[in-house]
Amino acid sequence: MSALEKLKKNSTIKESSIITKSEIYNDAETDFVPTDDPMINVALSADVDGGLSAGHTMLAGPSKHFKSMFGLLLAGAYLKEHKDATLLFYDNEFGTPDAYFKFFNIDTERVIHTPITNVEELKHDIINQLNILEKGDKVIILIDSIGNIASKKEIDDALSGSDKADMTRAKQMKGLWRMVTPLLKMKNIPLISINHTYQTIEMFSKAVPSGGTGGIYSAQNIWIIGRQQNKKAGQNLRGYNFIIRLEKSRWSREGSKIPITVLFDGGIQKYSGLFEVGKETGYINMPSRGWYEGVDATTGEVVTEKHREDDINESKEFWDTMWEKTDFKEHIKKIYSFETGTAETLFEGMEPDA
Repeated sequence: MSALEKLKKNSTIKESSIITKSEIYNDAETDFVPTDDPMINVALSADVDGGLSAGHTMLAGPSKHFKSMFGLLLAGAYLKEHKDATLLFYDNEFGTPDAYFKFFNIDTERVIHTPITNVEELKHDIINQLNILEKGDKVIILIDSIGNIASKKEIDDALSGSDKADMTRAKQMKGLWRMVTPLLKMKNIPLISINHTYQTIEMFSKAVPSGGTGGIYSAQNIWIIGRQQNKKAGQNLRGYNFIIRLEKSRWSREGSKIPITVLFDGGIQKYSGLFEVGKETGYINMPSRGWYEGVDATTGEVVTEKHREDDINESKEFWDTMWEKTDFKEHIKKIYSFETGTAETLFEGMEPDA
């Protein structure tokens, strides 16, 4: 018997196997749930056809930066992909009315709402819930928010009138993530946490996630979300261009900036972000002022009719033609993938305002 066979047979961990035959390892590498928004998929996996995978994804940003809505978008995509799936929703902000769920076509009969008041309460319940689940159970977890949750000591001190500094919260948060992270991967369960950011104190300050290093270390994706106003000359504010900065990613190149447009009238522009990448890489050309056309960047051949920018951001026909007649999809993956990406150069002047 070879050493490999001896080790495999002798392991006390029942999931041990040859890595090429490991369901846990290979599911984590290949099992993506796509959203309807191509550049959201890129932000999650560097691939227009990719999407959300098992493990911890953190969405962080200031107030009113669409964090909870992005979380529901991901949860809605998961429920759409798996018709028997359940959303386990831990809530301590209570800022997601029923209308938000309806906006993303989430059937609230498939949502378990669990109110939480402190970290210890969350840790106890989420570990109990994960332990009863088996690999193959279709569950997605959303915590809104991890950044605004108190510790039990903080609450007890407030009740007793003590003003002592709370030194327990960071420890409890680290413990939460240490216990949760392996279970998410082993049971193929995605978890979305909504977090806040703060500005570092240094010469060139930047936004970083709150809550200590535990969540940062455990996350395979961390988005820092900023925003810009979306308005045209002489018009009122139409919505916002949200800028997703990939602070950390297992799949996509860190530091990349991905713009997603959300309008007051119409919501998320489904194909937003692709237009900006297309212009920067030569796949979208402006033959006349205000008009754009799709181009095969390798040959220079025009492959679409002329469109306005807003039409391009909503046109399935335009992008279906681009996918069919050019290698733009493959080029995007090359730009944003972890090993070969150059996306940090695409939007150097596109800094969010917060």
